[in-house]
Amino acid sequence: MRVLFIHQNFPGQFRPLARDLLTQPGVDLLAIGRDTAPGLAGVRLLRYKPQRAAGAQSHPYLRTVEDAVLHGQQVLRLLLELKGKGYRPDVVLAHPGWGETLYLREAFPEARLVHFCEYYYHTQGADAGFDPEFPLSLDGAARIRTRNGLHLLNLENCDLGISPTRWQHSLHPAAYRDKIAIIHEGIDTAQLGPNADASLTLPNGQVLRAGQPVVTYVARNLEPYRGFHTFMRALPRLLQRHPSCQVVVVGGDGISYGSPPKDAPNWRAQLLAENPVDPQRVHFLGKLPYDTYKQVLQVSAAHVYLTYPFVLSWSLLEAMASGCLILGSDTAPLREVIEPGQNGLLVEFFDSAALVDTLLQALEQPQQYSALRRQAQVTAQGYGVAAGIQQYRRLLNID
Repeated sequence: MRVLFIHQNFPGQFRPLARDLLTQPGVDLLAIGRDTAPGLAGVRLLRYKPQRAAGAQSHPYLRTVEDAVLHGQQVLRLLLELKGKGYRPDVVLAHPGWGETLYLREAFPEARLVHFCEYYYHTQGADAGFDPEFPLSLDGAARIRTRNGLHLLNLENCDLGISPTRWQHSLHPAAYRDKIAIIHEGIDTAQLGPNADASLTLPNGQVLRAGQPVVTYVARNLEPYRGFHTFMRALPRLLQRHPSCQVVVVGGDGISYGSPPKDAPNWRAQLLAENPVDPQRVHFLGKLPYDTYKQVLQVSAAHVYLTYPFVLSWSLLEAMASGCLILGSDTAPLREVIEPGQNGLLVEFFDSAALVDTLLQALEQPQQYSALRRQAQVTAQGYGVAAGIQQYRRLLNID
């Protein structure tokens, strides 16, 4: 069987499956990704780059669509070159969000096309307009409506879709939900777990240890979509009311979602200026190697995960698998995973005072939350790599 992966950032969400298929006899793997894609050892990767960017004079509502067309054109050139050399994929597994598979049928009409249906945008009831601090403009709503045209083409184009969570699945139009399976790609739970002897050496030489009052926060980038503003606004009160706690923050200063601040180089700088904290107690570690990141989770006494109604982060599940006590936002993605009082705690997204009160309880009476930590680990096992691979292989008829 010939399996073709198409993902701008290959391997992306396909890493666990691709690694598994590398070990399967009779399965031939090929991947297509952007020139910036990291790739995966053992999988041949063909890289592409659009010939130009979307035009500056294009209508603002159409720039995302034009960009997708440019990606689709360049990938089609690669596909036709492969076809000319006799290549014929049986299955194409793709993330279609950047437009790469728009014209795949022109090259390989018989291939089974499976799309990773990560997100379908809405002007109400999801991330857009959720935060009153960043209201959705009429132009913003119109851009979303137009952008969904690309996703509708993708939904119409594929034979099957895969969505990681029930909530993400529910965002897609009802007419297409029957062709979208709910399969989480999985996290490597075998590499994660609590460690009562864990320690973390900070850049200043200070050592934090499991069992100490350590608050942790993790995001790919520190930005409002992941509740960084709510978290930062809670810190001054938390530090005052709990004089011995330490706070470890992991994440970059870029933008994954939303927009950058207008009056600062990044959200960390802006929110630190608005909410000064003691740098000897609040430690910004940036992006970390995976082994150090695991140590952060293992020394955590309380792990804060806040998010708009948006894609659920791997970091939440990794924290659960590490036995962290989760203090999450009471938003749709977390309600699917966290049952308050059973495997974690939920607070209102914007209520920094409630976040402080809940953190204080967690730090001052850690023994009361041991059962929640254990149950969080049990829940995370259901999102393990093995379960995800098994479901993917069944869907793709690869056994």
